Amino acid sequence: MTTMAEPTAFDTRALREGIERSDAETLLALYADDAELRVVDRKTQPSHPLVMHGRDEIGAMLSDIYSREMTHTLEQVVVQDDHVAFMESCHYPDGVRVLVTSMADLRDGRIVDQTSIQAWDETGPGQ
Repeated sequence: MTTMAEPTAFDTRALREGIERSDAETLLALYADDAELRVVDRKTQPSHPLVMHGRDEIGAMLSDIYSREMTHTLEQVVVQDDHVAFMESCHYPDGVRVLVTSMADLRDGRIVDQTSIQAWDETGPGQ
């Protein structure tokens, strides 16, 4: 008799802890080695998103973001089959706010393909 292995579940607890504790290493562990991450915002619009390939590039971006002086809150997370969606709000000490929504495909419980859309207050850095 053949048994099917249970699929590996996405770790929503690690997602929350990584975001809210500004722990880039915890977040990076949620990505597959061959993951791709696209970011769309005012500067990197849909026709030319910022695209990062692999854990090295994604890790550098996460280290940059989570080393900044600001707070991060995981507002919502939904996991369905091999997909995860989540919303994160960020606050800089000067009052600037950022809202990020992300949709991702999963393989073996790890993110393999993610698109994040971020909106900054008009007074945000580089805006």
